[in-house]
Amino acid sequence: MPAIRQLFPTLFVLAGTVVLADDPGVISTQFLNSNNPRPPSCHASTIEETPNGLIAAWFGGTHEKNPDVGIWVVREINGQWTAPVEIANGIQYARSDGSVHRHPTWNPVLFQYPDGPLMLFYKCGPSPRTWWGMVMSSPDCGETWTIPVRLPEHIDGPVRNKPILMNDGTLLCGSSTESDGWRVHFELTQDRGATWKRTAAVHSEKQIGAIQPTFLQHTEDRIEALCRNRNGNSRILTTSSTDNGKTWTKLKETSLPNPNSGIDAVTLKDGRHLLIYNHTNRSGTKPRGREMINIGMSDDGVTWKAAAILDKEPRSEFSYPAVIQSSDGMVHVTYTWKRQLIRHVRIDPSRLVSKPYDGDRWPF
Repeated sequence: MPAIRQLFPTLFVLAGTVVLADDPGVISTQFLNSNNPRPPSCHASTIEETPNGLIAAWFGGTHEKNPDVGIWVVREINGQWTAPVEIANGIQYARSDGSVHRHPTWNPVLFQYPDGPLMLFYKCGPSPRTWWGMVMSSPDCGETWTIPVRLPEHIDGPVRNKPILMNDGTLLCGSSTESDGWRVHFELTQDRGATWKRTAAVHSEKQIGAIQPTFLQHTEDRIEALCRNRNGNSRILTTSSTDNGKTWTKLKETSLPNPNSGIDAVTLKDGRHLLIYNHTNRSGTKPRGREMINIGMSDDGVTWKAAAILDKEPRSEFSYPAVIQSSDGMVHVTYTWKRQLIRHVRIDPSRLVSKPYDGDRWPF
């Protein structure tokens, strides 16, 4: 099946939902924005479960960094995905000649509070060095949205991956900045975004470059954050907190490679940890490093095993995943497919078969 997908990718775009018989844990895969008209480029998806079903979002436009890039949303209703709708853009003001001054938008992150509302965080600005945080909310599971509001100065919100809600009601967001080197920090709000606190950077840029943390929740008191590494020939980085995200340990390398590409993880209801990432690097004959996207599984967050390949094609890009586990136990993954489409994969984690890595090599 993977070989057929590589030879005839257009067939799979038009087919909608496809069952991958060669991967027992993968139930189906579907493109969320295959219908025309659509922006020629898209990236950085996010997915969440609401009381009315799944919802996903991404940024799309002519190309990344172009001022016409906006935030697009689709909702799953009665098992069918709606057509994509642009719900946010970077328009700042209208000029006297009728044109507008507009910036690109970036990295949407959806989060559903258990008793509402649905939150959408995203970035706006010319580049990751100069962007700022924005937030809007929906009282009806994504059907309608409030007017976007800019977050306070030096608060970006979750920079790419979903936040986690602590037992005391605090929303813990993994954040980072790229304005003075790549630095990871964390932001917390106890009142649904009315006020915020931001931790100090976990590391100095002179030591290492890291951004875009994603969370594993080991116990009520211990949270681990896995981070993207700027060194494309190195490893995913990790840091931990035992005080509900207020302070964090020094970053250190895990055993998993990272080609300077985004990752996302989720702690499953059965206690296992599932990671979506590129099991590649940027050295040798494969300089891009995003031509294969993978599932890793771990019982403890330290020792990882290979579970599945979601996509693989030389000189292509499969990147920036988002992952959640829905209330029915299924795992949902979205990721960028060749910068053209957003793919949604439905996974039964109980059926995934894990194997030890062969050193740094993918074992199957």
